[in-house]
Amino acid sequence: MSDKSKTKIEEEPSVSIIIAFQKPGDYLRKSLAAIEKLHYQNYEVILLPDEPMKSTGEGITVIPTGPIGPPMKRDIGAREAKGEIIAFIDDDAYPREDWLKNAVRDFSDDTIAAIGGPASTAPSDDFWQKTGGDVLSGWMVGGVHLYRMLPKERREVDDYPTCNLLVRRSTFEEVGGFDSPYWPGEDTILCWKLTHQAKKKIIYDPDVQVFHHRRPLFRKHWKQIGNYGLHRGYFVKKFPKTSRRFNYFLPSLWTVFLLLGWLPLLLIPGGIIFYGIIVLLYLLAAVLTGVRSLNFKTTVIVAAGIVSTHIVYGFNFIRGLLVKKLPEE
Repeated sequence: MSDKSKTKIEEEPSVSIIIAFQKPGDYLRKSLAAIEKLHYQNYEVILLPDEPMKSTGEGITVIPTGPIGPPMKRDIGAREAKGEIIAFIDDDAYPREDWLKNAVRDFSDDTIAAIGGPASTAPSDDFWQKTGGDVLSGWMVGGVHLYRMLPKERREVDDYPTCNLLVRRSTFEEVGGFDSPYWPGEDTILCWKLTHQAKKKIIYDPDVQVFHHRRPLFRKHWKQIGNYGLHRGYFVKKFPKTSRRFNYFLPSLWTVFLLLGWLPLLLIPGGIIFYGIIVLLYLLAAVLTGVRSLNFKTTVIVAAGIVSTHIVYGFNFIRGLLVKKLPEE
């Protein structure tokens, strides 16, 4: 290594990239290949599979964990990490070449505990994955959280997913890490600790970008969305400061209106016509969201994805409100 390279590494904060997964696959290999191309040198990679696997390169540590949940895996990885900054990324996501270079500059501010960035749909995804991405990145589903998928203006946030989250190690240790059985939702708990216990900031930076392979429509997409809804509904009771927000209730309110809203309107003259107009306007908005593709098939599928996403999330959110505890507790 040249003296120039040594100097550069010494100037760069050390980063530990932590990837929790069950078993290696093509997506992990693509993620590691992208990490090798980062415009950054001072990092290590910690892989946390269920079972032992061969290390795939220099600077990569493999820690088999057995069949435990992602938050527990990440806590194990963090305890072994040597970096000043811990970078969490999913095995089905891969970073832009300037991911770490852009992220570390934000940590020059001591009041910042974590940095998150957009997890955009991977360009190589197939048709059904991309339509799933179109559903999530449309305003009718993404709503106020569109910045999680598309690069938007920089802002302070208090809840961010771990598919692309970098945390100052000292603050992570101060709050006790994830220390959580929940998945998904472990990121909500960690972010609550960082902002309410440590009294630090979480910053969204649009230039800290990764590309995330989406669940294909419809079944796998529904399963993921249903799990999100169930946990968010439960967290309304468990962690109200980050989850008791009106926008999380909207899909459930809309689902109830779709299924039962016509009943009381039977008692009002013209009530059913009003109901029909509201539903038609909603369907038109879903179609217009899909029209941006300028393809009839995509338009119809995205519209169906939006409607079904609202119903699946809304139903499971209500389930979360009603259950006494989640299966992982």
